[in-house]
Amino acid sequence: MKINLHEATWDAEEIQAVVDVLKSTRVTSGDKVREMEALFGPYAVMCNSGSSANLLAIAALANPVNQRLKPGDGVIVSALSWSTTVWPLVQYGLVPIIVDCDPNTLNIDPEQIKAALTNNSYPRIKAIMPVHVYGNPCDMVAIMDIAKNNDLLVIEDCCEALGADVGNHGDMSTYSFYFSHHITTLEGGMVVAKNNDDLDLLRVLRAHGWTREMENPPHYEGLDPKFTFINAGYNLRASEVNAAIGLIQFRKLETFVELRRKNAHILKTIFSVRPVRMQLDYGSSYFGFCLVTGRPLRKHFDAAGIETRPIICGNIARQPAMKLWEHQVVGDLRHADEVMQRGFAIPCHQSLTDGDLDYIRASVRDFYGD
Repeated sequence: MKINLHEATWDAEEIQAVVDVLKSTRVTSGDKVREMEALFGPYAVMCNSGSSANLLAIAALANPVNQRLKPGDGVIVSALSWSTTVWPLVQYGLVPIIVDCDPNTLNIDPEQIKAALTNNSYPRIKAIMPVHVYGNPCDMVAIMDIAKNNDLLVIEDCCEALGADVGNHGDMSTYSFYFSHHITTLEGGMVVAKNNDDLDLLRVLRAHGWTREMENPPHYEGLDPKFTFINAGYNLRASEVNAAIGLIQFRKLETFVELRRKNAHILKTIFSVRPVRMQLDYGSSYFGFCLVTGRPLRKHFDAAGIETRPIICGNIARQPAMKLWEHQVVGDLRHADEVMQRGFAIPCHQSLTDGDLDYIRASVRDFYGD
């Protein structure tokens, strides 16, 4: 028996949509990308990954056009996060201020955010970048209250939490459509801003620094308006193929999340009388099902064919690459360390069958000897 952490979410409809795009020969970013963006609101910019979405958001906020973030500024992030939440910060000369997670929600702990802000030894702190861990929304009421009282930007990393009530609070929010996520465009992501100025800047930075995708591009005498460059930029565009898949996938999102929540309810009953800690649910869309209990159970699952993985990448502060970059650590990060040492995720996706769940239940009973 093999139960994978993730299963493909597409079927013949998405495959036909890809074929139709290829037959049209209009495959680079175009109308379908714009249609996909419209699903996320008037200020959304689709790109080629969730990691690129994080990069674009930070690139826009740190850009000389407005420079709301400047080299040397501190940005508070949770120790329990993904690498490409942190890398855009150091790539733009910002200093990650790493704080501990709440052991019950696994999300960034608002009290640790306050602790960072009251410690004068840290660089000037200008932003918070919360991650909604495994689909579970952070306490955004508390975070936004802290941000308002301290004049901080907020960038919501929603890459694991599509389908939950997230992305509505901060200055920018980011999403991922990677293969293993709630819906997929194979590779893909989205940045959502709050105004037209940020929208234009994100579009400029997404594609080479040129003006052609701006709402009202400036005119420069003697320059071709389709090949005028006003900023540094990348090529982070999504293709029409990505968007064609995403437009169909988005219609399935609500059903997928309902199935994940149903499966999570059953998994909770399986583990409810066991000596394990489960991530408290505050409206999670369940990217996976998180347990903190120890390596023996994880090894048992792996041996039984129930695929597991670490929760995000554990404590980002303990990853070797962090030694290369300036950063600050708030406190001892003991909760994130515990998650790294004893935590793991198991499947909770939309394709789990009753037989799969029965097999997990039987494996748990086998492990505990009953």
